[in-house]
Amino acid sequence: MFLTCEGTFGIVPATMDYNGQARPGDFHAGYQEIEGINLGYLQINGTQMFALAQVLSDLFKDIPRTTISKKMETLKIKSRRCDLKELRTLKAINSVPTRAVKCSLISKADLEALCTSCKSLSPRR
Repeated sequence: MFLTCEGTFGIVPATMDYNGQARPGDFHAGYQEIEGINLGYLQINGTQMFALAQVLSDLFKDIPRTTISKKMETLKIKSRRCDLKELRTLKAINSVPTRAVKCSLISKADLEALCTSCKSLSPRR
């Protein structure tokens, strides 16, 4: 796995089959600025997925986790557990600590809904 950087955006190339097409289950990784904070993401099946651990520690650091959990429940936001390959990629782009043994992901749409819902809770927004 190689990590190439183009400015503030990095891509982990997907595995290609012999026709040059990305195989199902493959993904790309990169960075996106949300609310002024650079977050790493995985592009899985056309959907940007963000590491919940990084979202909580960087984006919502001033809001108690129980409050975020309640907001997620109210908004019916579901997270999904990432597999080992995805976890290793998130570690490579520094989205989760290298000591992490598991990680949950949320979609960009869910993250945007959560940001909108939490705007009034954080003093820095």
